[in-house]
Amino acid sequence: MKILFAPSEAKNSGGEGKFELKKLCCPQINKLREKLIKEYEKIILSDDIEVKKALTGLKKESDLNEFGLLLNAPVMKAIKRYSGVAYEYLGYEKLPKTVQNYIDKNVIIFSNLFGVLLASDKIPLYKVKQGAQIGAFKVETLYSQALKKPLDEFVGEEEILDLSPTFYKKFFKLNAKVMQLKFLKNNKIVSHWAKAYRGIVLKEIAKNNVQSFDEFLQLQIPNLAIKEIKEGKKKIEVIFEII
Repeated sequence: MKILFAPSEAKNSGGEGKFELKKLCCPQINKLREKLIKEYEKIILSDDIEVKKALTGLKKESDLNEFGLLLNAPVMKAIKRYSGVAYEYLGYEKLPKTVQNYIDKNVIIFSNLFGVLLASDKIPLYKVKQGAQIGAFKVETLYSQALKKPLDEFVGEEEILDLSPTFYKKFFKLNAKVMQLKFLKNNKIVSHWAKAYRGIVLKEIAKNNVQSFDEFLQLQIPNLAIKEIKEGKKKIEVIFEII
């Protein structure tokens, strides 16, 4: 079973070694990645502060100084580079090595710059605001077209559990049947806490070495109870109540 996950705008600095594009998953899309990286770097190195703020979502000019060229920049695993709410609740670095290995091999992270990453892919520090264009390029449109065949080939016959929020569903149209989750509190859809529970759900899946939808549905997740399961031809929606 493969799990789809979102990146976060918050990221950890630092790393070691150097960035090598050819080592990312789905190398079939590397020409598109190269084009977007070049445009990203062009903007980041420009003197147009307002354009850089629009791309990154940063408000202070001084905060832009941390970002520069990506080639040969120090890298860390994607699962460690991102540091938003879902990643905080996942707590990857505190997990046993066997659990980390499960995440490294099975978690696919969508990226506003790189398109798609395996959790173990090593990436440099970058900053692209969700939904922002990179120059003239509408990233989600380009990647939804470029990733169709490579992503289907990458996931193969495996079941797909989708823990990504609505925006990142624009990046893929998989042939496989996909299970999506929705979180309710007092019968209302939650947003901020959905990020936390995506991290919690991923942690419990990894700790229990879940390999299928059936195993997932048997999983006891703290503070969550299955309220309803809606099954369609290509999608299963599992609605959880936060208790």
